Amino acid sequence: MTNDDTRVDFWFDPTCPWAWMASRWLDEVAGHRDLDVHWHIMSLAILNENTDVDESYRASFPRALRYARVVAAAEALRGEATLKPLYDALGTRIHHDQRATDVEAVVAESLAEAGLDASIADRALADADGRFEFEAELRASHHSGIDLVGDEVGTPIIAVNGVAFFGPVISPAPHGDEALALWDGVVAVASYDGFFELKRSRTRDPIFS
Repeated sequence: MTNDDTRVDFWFDPTCPWAWMASRWLDEVAGHRDLDVHWHIMSLAILNENTDVDESYRASFPRALRYARVVAAAEALRGEATLKPLYDALGTRIHHDQRATDVEAVVAESLAEAGLDASIADRALADADGRFEFEAELRASHHSGIDLVGDEVGTPIIAVNGVAFFGPVISPAPHGDEALALWDGVVAVASYDGFFELKRSRTRDPIFS
């Protein structure tokens, strides 16, 4: 990292497939550009706790919140540097291996892969309605992203040198020149202060390559 590196902040919910896809894209871009990437936890459960959403979607929130709490606990206990390796380990199991419902095993394996102590799980995996000792830290991280873009969005949130936006929602994650072209275009569009939205209907599910 140098003083000339572009700072990028990325907020994710570990259970969101679209955030996972965008994170793989960012990894690809970071291999070719001078980026100083910082990872942050956010929570779709917190974002939607007072909104009217489909009941089947709401039913997934307790599980999603447990994963978010594990990440928040790891950061609080071991620092920001733990977030990327832990997210990589969780995301591989949740999205590629389709094991999201196997929370305890996924968390245990992911903590071990990231070199983190198993006791983090004990401090994070209380009942989703119970007390979580790092609740304030989780919510502060969540709102640090949401406050940049407003609450009519989801995850991921990306900020490039302080200019933040929701998305992009992409499938599959591009590689090589396509990844860099998309990055340049998204950053250019987001840098215009009067730009707010660009969207079309999704025609495919997440493609995990």
